Amino acid sequence: MPRPPRADRDSRVTIADVAARAGVSLSTVSRALNGNPTVDPALAERVKDAAAALDYTASPLARSLVLGRTQTVAVIVPDLGNPTFQAILRGLSRAAAADDYHVLVADSAESVEEERVLAGTTRRRTDGVILCAPRLPQDELDRLVGGLRPVVLINRAAGEVPFVRADYRTALAAELAHLHELGHRRVVFLAGAPGSVANAARLEAIAAFVAEHGDTTVTEIPCGVDFEAGAAAGDAVLGSGATAALAFNDLVAMGLLSAVQAKGCRVPDDLSIVGFDDIPFARYTTPPLTTAAVPAAELGAEAWARMRGLLEGEEPGEPLTLLPEVTVRGTTGPAAR
Repeated sequence: MPRPPRADRDSRVTIADVAARAGVSLSTVSRALNGNPTVDPALAERVKDAAAALDYTASPLARSLVLGRTQTVAVIVPDLGNPTFQAILRGLSRAAAADDYHVLVADSAESVEEERVLAGTTRRRTDGVILCAPRLPQDELDRLVGGLRPVVLINRAAGEVPFVRADYRTALAAELAHLHELGHRRVVFLAGAPGSVANAARLEAIAAFVAEHGDTTVTEIPCGVDFEAGAAAGDAVLGSGATAALAFNDLVAMGLLSAVQAKGCRVPDDLSIVGFDDIPFARYTTPPLTTAAVPAAELGAEAWARMRGLLEGEEPGEPLTLLPEVTVRGTTGPAAR
């Protein structure tokens, strides 16, 4: 008995089936379905008609082999538990998905060494790398990006590498101005990770503000980047005599808010608290948190736009800086005595 046609023997239609129906070679099918301009238009149309008739869909692996791409980019973040990085990833991954790309996410856990290793290993498995708020020192970052191309940076800059970032310095200065207008003259700043460029930008804003306002003092308290760090700083803040506290981010601010209220401190009557990022939970604290809203999802989408440009050989677009806007809520209030 003669063997049935391949398509009847196996429900999976292959590229060989398409080639046989169209009367062309396998390589012609690959080039035609991948839009190679060297294929005669009439021949390409014949191949596409054959593929449609057979309901053929190329496997992702086969497509990757033909194109020499994985259709995947890596994104390295310092802390996946931070809602701001989650929002950046959401904006980035949705934009990438619209272009039929996947996102491989790696968490460096605030470790410079882990970040260095992940950058190299993920690049070998993907078409490009997006470094989100990398903690590497500037000179090391400058050296690293040369071996990762195509690469895009979020909240950092290095040579001619495309980047997008938020203007943390200007936004923190606006928060300080808000506290000053309320009458606060003794402020504490709960600092973030020492190697963070975002933390350095905040410190620069504080130094410039104090230089212009001789009646105001801002004391730095080493802290961290999560809820537990903010809660642990509660005693130091209450013992400082400050009437207002600037937290590195909203998680720290929420930890501080919880700790000082547990000790009977009234917010904002006794202490005003200001966060940064405007994560989804910020408006639901008691009282709601005054903070600076970072357009995180937009940062992610814009980072992908620049990566897409690099992958397609197009101009990736100019560097982009977005300004977080201060959102005043219930944790700040009049403090003038």
